[in-house]
Amino acid sequence: MGMNRAQKETEIQELNERFANDELVVLTHYSGLTVKEISNLRAQLRAEGASFKVTKNTLAKLALKGTKFEGIGDLFAGPTGVASSQDPVAAAKIAHKFAKDNKKLIILGGALGEKVLSAEDVQQLASLPSLDELRSKLVGLLVAAPTKLAGILQAPARDLVGVTKAYGEKS
Repeated sequence: MGMNRAQKETEIQELNERFANDELVVLTHYSGLTVKEISNLRAQLRAEGASFKVTKNTLAKLALKGTKFEGIGDLFAGPTGVASSQDPVAAAKIAHKFAKDNKKLIILGGALGEKVLSAEDVQQLASLPSLDELRSKLVGLLVAAPTKLAGILQAPARDLVGVTKAYGEKS
């Protein structure tokens, strides 16, 4: 049974909100995937704050209007699934990993903000560290400098104590 007009308008509104709020959209062909496999993909994406939506192409194209992702409208052809996330790499990373393990999911391309991405661009984006990984590396770098400085400043005092102790034991 098809969707009535009100359901279509609701679907367009929900997709439009998703496109307005997310930073990354990855478009895929999911033909041949079982319901269990799609559910597994959705669970993996949800765990990282991303999502996967199967939608009608005509509704998705209407929802794209007025958003930063308008340039990817041509990619909506065939059985298209939309993976999206607010994190600029999460959806690409998970979709790419899933596509590597399951050849039935084919990455068509996507968009990062207003920049349209090819399938190869999505693959390169997937190889980048996530925002959380970058933050943890940055914190590690920021903490390392003061720790090393404290060690360097303590060394002369420690050496002085060692020399004094050795001199005292010698006498």
